[in-house]
Amino acid sequence: KLLANAEPNSIVGAAMTAATLNLPLNNSLGYAYIIPFNERQSDGQYIQKAQFQIGYKGFIQLAMRSNQFKTIHTTDVKRGEIISRDRLTGIIDFEFELDDKKRNELETIGYVAYFKLTNGYEATLFMSMEELNNHGKKFSQTFKKNFGLWKDDFDSMAKKTVLKLLLSKYAPLSID
Repeated sequence: KLLANAEPNSIVGAAMTAATLNLPLNNSLGYAYIIPFNERQSDGQYIQKAQFQIGYKGFIQLAMRSNQFKTIHTTDVKRGEIISRDRLTGIIDFEFELDDKKRNELETIGYVAYFKLTNGYEATLFMSMEELNNHGKKFSQTFKKNFGLWKDDFDSMAKKTVLKLLLSKYAPLSID
């Protein structure tokens, strides 16, 4: 409904970005989305514009298309699963609870993303719940207004955030 009020050229621009990256705009696929937002004009008025946004699965698609990834994954981290963390090397040792029933009862303390390239290079990024909440407050209008996916599906947004930040800092990406 909100997109119906968005400035038409912004919708076309967002759709063209999706087409250029070959990421379908299909909610059930989760590759990419067109998100409406209010943009303040110089006269103080607001107009609705549409913005292209890559989804969690879209980042995985772009990474996998590079043919350089052996493994790529994200998961939540529960209290007690971090054994040690070397801030200098970035190496984190985890011991994950294997019993899903027990694990579901534990408090989630953060999320982690990991990848390993075919050449052996690997990288990990862990973000605590506090870091994820601060990221949402800083970069997401829907988080600030307490609606949308940050409210309805925090798990997916947290996984997307750690994956996006990990890939954008350390990974080779390709649109081919």
